[in-house]
Amino acid sequence: MKTLVRPAVTLLAALTVLTGVIYPLAVTGIGQLLFVHAANGSIMTVNGKPVGSALIGQQFSSPGHFWARPSATGPYPNNAAVSSGSNLGPLNPALTDAVKARIEALRAADPGNDKPVPVDLVTASASGLDPDISLAAAYYQATRVARTRKLPIEQVHTLIEQLAERPWLGIFGEPRVNVLALNLALDNR
Repeated sequence: MKTLVRPAVTLLAALTVLTGVIYPLAVTGIGQLLFVHAANGSIMTVNGKPVGSALIGQQFSSPGHFWARPSATGPYPNNAAVSSGSNLGPLNPALTDAVKARIEALRAADPGNDKPVPVDLVTASASGLDPDISLAAAYYQATRVARTRKLPIEQVHTLIEQLAERPWLGIFGEPRVNVLALNLALDNR
């Protein structure tokens, strides 16, 4: 029996130290050396004070700000502790009603805008924490934001283009813009 237990306990202790101590320390060290901003949560600051993470969406409701994707997390929007989607299918009446209500709210906030509403402004992402919107969603909201802030629309379009993130290597992902970065840039103009 000793011949089986001793090697098993030794292997358990060795693997525990390797995978529970050495590997996490190595990965954390590499992250801190090579990817400091990302490894520390991609915190965005204004005047040295943290205002949010570039990785987690935030809700904005002012007509002078760009609005993010709806969030399906509970008990409040963009709750990173309970990241999840709504799990409602496309034929579910609750989802249909929610999308209709979101479209009505967007139309009410910008009554002269008759463009089609981009899907990412009325549906939540799978995580419920998406910090980005499509360029179509940003341009859809640009007129409302420019009018509310009394800015030329061209200035708002230029800002969207400056902050747009393109697909990685030109093929991976979709063109998008981070809502928090966009709103902070507007607030600092």
